[in-house]
Amino acid sequence: MEGHAYVVLGATGGIGSALARRVTARGGRVVLAARDQGRLEALSGELDAPWVSLDAAEPDEVKGAVQRCVDAHGRFDGIVNSVGSILLRPAHMTKVEDFDSTVRQNLRTAFATVHAGAGALRKGGGSIVLVSTAAARTGLSNHEAIAAAKAGVQGLTLSAAATYAPSGVRVNCVAPGLVDTELAAPIVGSERALEASRAMHALQRIGQPDEVASAIEWLLDPAQSWVTGQVLGVDGGLGTVRPR
Repeated sequence: MEGHAYVVLGATGGIGSALARRVTARGGRVVLAARDQGRLEALSGELDAPWVSLDAAEPDEVKGAVQRCVDAHGRFDGIVNSVGSILLRPAHMTKVEDFDSTVRQNLRTAFATVHAGAGALRKGGGSIVLVSTAAARTGLSNHEAIAAAKAGVQGLTLSAAATYAPSGVRVNCVAPGLVDTELAAPIVGSERALEASRAMHALQRIGQPDEVASAIEWLLDPAQSWVTGQVLGVDGGLGTVRPR
């Protein structure tokens, strides 16, 4: 990974910032991309990395981040979309505009990532990593909107992996369980909700951002040149294991 350059969308979030730190610690280079300019500037100062403020749901803006990577680092080797949201509400209580927002933040940003990333990587190959959720393949109550959007991310992953494999572009996805990030604060901040969530995970705890970032880093690494079209559960067993 040393010397390679990546765009991290959602770089100011818990998982995105952990990933940016991991990549730079290994000698990789990043372009930080997110909405919040203040947070971007702070993280940029910490990592000495260029940044772009953007709407990750807009393909042209993501293309601009890719170009920023080429301009700043002289190369572009991959892109990660760690942008997302959490909406836990039954379908009959979910407003259409909230569903549309969930799809935009999760599925449309993933599509914009593939649209911009694959277009730029087709000549030399590289890696695209998206983020789904364990709820996309495990029926969890009150997850209708987010499960639908993230299931779309998994379908996008598989189709894009097939489309761009001949060009040497690898497309993979991680599917976390509940992770202790700012995004999950409404759940983590409630002891009752947190305890219920812990009990749903086979390992009896929720995840940490660095644990998910580690898996994304592994998928980004050119050493994993034979890995594509995979949905990797990083979920404490939530998606597959029922220990009781």
